[in-house]
Amino acid sequence: MTVQINYKSSNSKKISSNLVLFVDEKFNISGLKKHISNSELSYISDLLKNSDLKKDLLVFEINSKKTIFLVSIKKDIKTSDIENLGAKFHGYINYDKKNDYFVNSDTINTKIKNFLGYFLHGIKLKSYEFNIYKSKKNKKTVSINVIGNENKISLQDQLRFKALEEGTFFARDLVSEPGNILHPDEYAKRINSLKKFGLKINIYDDKKLKKLGMNALLGVGQGSIRGSYLVTMEWNGVKNNSKPLAFVGKGVCFDTGGYSLKPAKFMEDMTYDMAGSATVVGLMKNLAVRKAKINAVGVVGLVENMPGGNAQRPGDIVKSYSGKTIEVLNTDAEGRLILADALTYAQRYKPKSIIDMATLTGACVVALGQHHSGLMSNSDHLAEKLLNAGIDSGDATWRLPLTEDYSNQIVSNFADVANISTRGSGAGTITAGCFLQKFVGDFEWAHIDIAGVAWLEGQNKGATGRPVGLVSEFLINESGN
Repeated sequence: MTVQINYKSSNSKKISSNLVLFVDEKFNISGLKKHISNSELSYISDLLKNSDLKKDLLVFEINSKKTIFLVSIKKDIKTSDIENLGAKFHGYINYDKKNDYFVNSDTINTKIKNFLGYFLHGIKLKSYEFNIYKSKKNKKTVSINVIGNENKISLQDQLRFKALEEGTFFARDLVSEPGNILHPDEYAKRINSLKKFGLKINIYDDKKLKKLGMNALLGVGQGSIRGSYLVTMEWNGVKNNSKPLAFVGKGVCFDTGGYSLKPAKFMEDMTYDMAGSATVVGLMKNLAVRKAKINAVGVVGLVENMPGGNAQRPGDIVKSYSGKTIEVLNTDAEGRLILADALTYAQRYKPKSIIDMATLTGACVVALGQHHSGLMSNSDHLAEKLLNAGIDSGDATWRLPLTEDYSNQIVSNFADVANISTRGSGAGTITAGCFLQKFVGDFEWAHIDIAGVAWLEGQNKGATGRPVGLVSEFLINESGN
């Protein structure tokens, strides 16, 4: 289903189609007198006496052609709650045969800026479908017509929401593609297509990576017939030579685990092991679409982790781009090898800070489930900003510790560092973070483990686009636009 947003000048009383009105948390409808007829007001008033007022959305069918939706605005409502209201409203229209809905902005009574924008944004995000491989598609188009003269969304804010939707949808498209379609070769081409939005793209293939000495990244992909790549995306939104913010993503297009082979059950979902890189790509597209006044760079490592005659073995030792040597005790702990080289490369831009995102550890799913991503950082200041951005965006994260006790678990007898704990002491998410910290030098850095939040199982199985919303909110807070 396609959702179109239109802005019109109209009077609610003249509308004979579906109408969305906003009320307070007690469903006080006295303020709706100028927006609906007396008979409609009386009819709804009678029905409210036997309605569950604890709900945040009530539906009243006036006749066969007109339904009135009352959306409750709670006193302590947050922007993420508003988006959820939009998503809930989409649940109704998704199964409705009607195609036109009118949202009256004049009935919104709240001090929250862009209430309407967040509501519509929630509708749009919920409307996402990945159905390009289905023979029968839902071709329904629904028009959301915004009426009223108050609480309008500025053109700048309309663009901001549109850019966030495009960035999120692009990330979700990438994550949803099957491994036989979106292998590293194809992935690099799709990123390269973003040049048309004004991004500067550089692609480093196997030959260039070998010359650079990115043996940690190359080792992961050497069992695949596909190429391995490091791709950089630069957005220069301000011309004052200010230091950019760097975003680094893990892009394992399919992860068998290599010789440390994963169980067959759920291996088909290992196409989403590139969600960290997709987040970076979606974020960079978001910045370019809205012409953000900020300097940023995205760095992603793209590989396929396969067993084969040339595949990396447990026990191999590789020399990373940083010069540090790594003992590969488990070939299924491959994401951190890719990030080790990508994080080191990101430092060439002398960034203000570095944030990496990766579906890094199953241990994070065990610890936090599908509600919070895991956050680790060498900077309390940066961590606090990301935690707050997570709260504001509804894309929550939870901070985990990084101390020497955990770092001591990845000491190797034969190399500078081991890629997993050598002591079997658990805390797999944290020891993975400790490993990454060894490759960020003195730069302000944060790592977000999105293994539990990037992909949903069950009835709603598929890519979530998280944490594009979180890092986008962080950037808006940083740049003010």
